[in-house]
Amino acid sequence: MASGSAIRGSRVGAGPMGEAERGDAAPRVWISYWCANGHETRPSFAEEAAEEAPVTWDCPRCGFPAGQDPESPPAPVKNEPYKTHLAYVKERRSEEDGAAILDEALAALRARRGR
Repeated sequence: MASGSAIRGSRVGAGPMGEAERGDAAPRVWISYWCANGHETRPSFAEEAAEEAPVTWDCPRCGFPAGQDPESPPAPVKNEPYKTHLAYVKERRSEEDGAAILDEALAALRARRGR
């Protein structure tokens, strides 16, 4: 059975950590951001830094970018699907080019075997 104090990590006479020990909090400003799904996010910034607030903010609910204009939020980022090596090769070469390269390779193999 474990015994001990319910207030571990504290010393006798230690009071609560409060404003007096941490200092005063900076005045805050809340700025609204809206994503394409209509979610509103209101992060807070220090008053002095409010003019330098970011233009976009990631929505914590859906992950889409959010802007400060509720009427025209930024468009969601379009993710490209994963492409295989073959998909990249097909982008660079036509079917005819591939057939010609295959014929050349097969002819070289057959010539080597015929020796």
